[in-house]
Amino acid sequence: MVDQQVAARGTTADSRSPFVRGLAAFDAALGWLEKIVVAGSVLCMAGLMSLHVVTSLLSNLLATYETTPGLTWLAYIDAVIPSGIAGTYEITEMLIVVMTFVGVGYAARHARHISMSAIYDTLKGRTRKALLILICIATGALMFFFAYKSGEYVVSIYERGRVSASVGLPLWIVYLALPIGFTLAGVQYLLTTIRNIVSPGVWRNFREEEGYTDVPLDDSGTTHIDDSARGI
Repeated sequence: MVDQQVAARGTTADSRSPFVRGLAAFDAALGWLEKIVVAGSVLCMAGLMSLHVVTSLLSNLLATYETTPGLTWLAYIDAVIPSGIAGTYEITEMLIVVMTFVGVGYAARHARHISMSAIYDTLKGRTRKALLILICIATGALMFFFAYKSGEYVVSIYERGRVSASVGLPLWIVYLALPIGFTLAGVQYLLTTIRNIVSPGVWRNFREEEGYTDVPLDDSGTTHIDDSARGI
């Protein structure tokens, strides 16, 4: 409850800034893109694998009984139903690649990525915020570098004309998820950096401010959050 009140105060104060509102709209659009891609990949993968298993089992079952006297008509049904879906495992691997790398941006958006926070957790006040900004700048730069290098890799695959073995899909389309995912993650770290610069408090991502329970306590049991910037 207290954490929600802290976030609400910060959000209300920033809502008057057209700059922050514009960034929030941009962030929301990226969020919808990530959700559609990740959720769509999961649903497609689950549906394709389920259909592959069902058709395989059904085809095998029909093949078992179609030679039984009186059930020879099952052969006509068996001829219509495919024994599995061609290229299922290959398409699944492609969807895993897309889901994984676009999910990098999704994880960065919600600050759910793996972090080494032993030093960060011991800091407080402006030092804590400065280190978070430094981490976001460095990690964002690394993400954009990865996006650049993976973009070069995609171009090399395109120039070689490589395609998948089963479905014949150009592989550069699949691996395009790498530069897109790294770019989305870099944008999230950039947005977090800007949010911490223009807004009071410490923001773990663009929309989520650290609450009282996230900040280390001193010997008196009080938090180190400086409420003077908020006028409290």
